[in-house]
Amino acid sequence: MVLVKYTIAHGPFNLYNGAMGTLYMVASPIGNLEDITYRALRILKEVDVIACEDTRHSAKLLNHYAISGKRLLASHAHNEEESAKGIVKLLLEGLSVAYLSDAGTPGVSDPGAKVVSLARSNGIKVVPIPGPSALTALASVAGVTGKALLFEGFLPIKGGKRRRRLEELLERGEAFILYESPFRVVKLLAELASLEGARRLIVGREMTKVYEEFIEGSAAAISQDFASRSSIKGEFAICVLAKERP
Repeated sequence: MVLVKYTIAHGPFNLYNGAMGTLYMVASPIGNLEDITYRALRILKEVDVIACEDTRHSAKLLNHYAISGKRLLASHAHNEEESAKGIVKLLLEGLSVAYLSDAGTPGVSDPGAKVVSLARSNGIKVVPIPGPSALTALASVAGVTGKALLFEGFLPIKGGKRRRRLEELLERGEAFILYESPFRVVKLLAELASLEGARRLIVGREMTKVYEEFIEGSAAAISQDFASRSSIKGEFAICVLAKERP
């Protein structure tokens, strides 16, 4: 196995003056546009190409900060493998590329991992531009006191696999964080309530957005709350707190 090492200059923008370009994995706001970092804006202004999970979505962010004239490429879950090859080709030609998922940090329950893997296998420098993430946003307000915090992201959609994985996670007794869509969150909460109704949850809905909401309570109580709502909107992150020991 070949060991690959490189240092990263964190001062003014640097393309490393090499034959190959650099891939920047740029974290974007999960809702509130003010959460973008100064460094992320600088990188977006200075790279040659911006790869986006959704070019229309990213265009709103770029327009808000008056970043124009950039070549945008679509790189999402449905074309991730093919687009990764195209992005790496540009990098090998010496162009610098910033990768943006729709919200949060690329590669964390979002596209981005395949282009990173392919870039690394070609010896291309990959630089993280850290920032917003639904995972860390919820963890920061959940009050997880133990050392262990497992990030599971989205559970399997199929019912049998979904329930088995949920049982495994609950059996560990440790805190864990899930992501869920508004279309399946009521079902997920009902499953948690049926398996371990007394387990404490912190549910974050529409975090950093206008209608941000945090709900804390037992799985049973929160499941009942959401089951009684006339409509469910927004994206969800759910922290299942560690099991209380007798």
